[in-house]
Amino acid sequence: MADTYDLIVLGSGPGGYVAAIRATQLGLKTAIVERELLGGICLNWGCIPTKALLRSAEIYNYLQHAEAYGLSNDKPSFDLAKVVARSRAVSKQLNQGVAHLMKKNKITVVMGEGKLTGKGKLSVTVDGKATELQAKHIIIATGARARDLPFAKADGKRIWTYRHAMTPAEMPTELLVIGSGAIGIEFASFYADLGAKVTVVEMLDRIVPVEDSEVSAQLAKSLTKQGLVIHTSAGVESLKTDAKGVAATIKTSDGKSVEHRFSHAIVAVGIAPNTENIGLEPLAVKTTKGHIDTDPYGRTNVPGLWAIGDVTAPPWLAHKAMHEAVTTAEAIAQELGNKDVHPHAADPKNIPGCTYCRPQVASVGLTEAAAKEAGYQVKVGKFPAIGNGKAIALGEVDGFVKTVFDAKTGELLGAHMIGAEVTELIQGYTVGKTAELIDEDFVQTVFPHPTLSEMMHEAVLAADGRVLHI
Repeated sequence: MADTYDLIVLGSGPGGYVAAIRATQLGLKTAIVERELLGGICLNWGCIPTKALLRSAEIYNYLQHAEAYGLSNDKPSFDLAKVVARSRAVSKQLNQGVAHLMKKNKITVVMGEGKLTGKGKLSVTVDGKATELQAKHIIIATGARARDLPFAKADGKRIWTYRHAMTPAEMPTELLVIGSGAIGIEFASFYADLGAKVTVVEMLDRIVPVEDSEVSAQLAKSLTKQGLVIHTSAGVESLKTDAKGVAATIKTSDGKSVEHRFSHAIVAVGIAPNTENIGLEPLAVKTTKGHIDTDPYGRTNVPGLWAIGDVTAPPWLAHKAMHEAVTTAEAIAQELGNKDVHPHAADPKNIPGCTYCRPQVASVGLTEAAAKEAGYQVKVGKFPAIGNGKAIALGEVDGFVKTVFDAKTGELLGAHMIGAEVTELIQGYTVGKTAELIDEDFVQTVFPHPTLSEMMHEAVLAADGRVLHI
């Protein structure tokens, strides 16, 4: 007889494990199924270990410029194996933390390959042996994986995905990064800081193309100043490996195709959802380009079947998955009769995005161009880091904060930042957008001095023609 639950969660990434925790808080008997490692890609091979790597690169960069701070540090060096080992140790700690949370919340963990076998039914296979599970509701949280180039499959030796790039057997000397989204740019920044000669190829007309165009331009300027070579409106036509490295034919914006040699290449051209072989087709689950279609609460077109995270629509971000997890768990509890929960779906325009390169990039809401395309009359404020005392004291003066407001109502439509620690600062604007604050609310808020957050205040003042420090 199948084990029976109120809820089964397939996948234990940020969306999956948070959904399981919230469900048990609401009194639901819950199981979670995971085929590899608790915490999923984010904790084990994504968000967290990459930040550990980037922190090492950041400190190494500071060591190389110690003299600018009145310090001395002759011939700084690094041990790549130890840098990677620290990153893996951070991941291991968090993986163990998720295991502890599952035990603390009395969530049944079933390790193995999960597959839907009917409405409310799931089969979990380990070493050829299947266990049958049954639930009133099932959440699909299987996430996504790196997308391969059709003409250049990653081999882990010369052609890498993000996963290979996190545990390199050797340090690249000349690195090609294909794609300039968050993953591509973060690895480009990491390896450049460690001394590799890095070339970035982006098919669109600017790097980090989802960001505001002024942020893209500033980042390109900063990275070029650091020694990176950036090709936009360009493409890689072929990629061939041999014992010595990679030969790439790059077609640049002028239409010319030239072969270049690199020691390694990272392919960062997007993701593919993990929707194959999990039993969606017999249930006729609706998808768009492989991603599962849902309503704002995570419902699919099949009653009792829900989906969250990267397996659904963009943005494909861990914090979006975690918010969806809570919303969906609460919606399920509500359907099961809990009248005390009131799930709130997130507005995609209120979900911040962060890129942890050097300098950092962060944003929330509409870009200036998107706001104008949507028909808004906008007022825009911009404040440079060079005008901020804390940024000058830190020696981090590349960057700015930009705000986009509705000129008629004062509604904050978007905020865009590039510079030191802006991935921490962006939450101030995110709270403001969620709370539906207007420009005057930000103006009347007291920002502590000296802090980088004062740039946020000044960028609002600038939108109203009241900027103080430039």
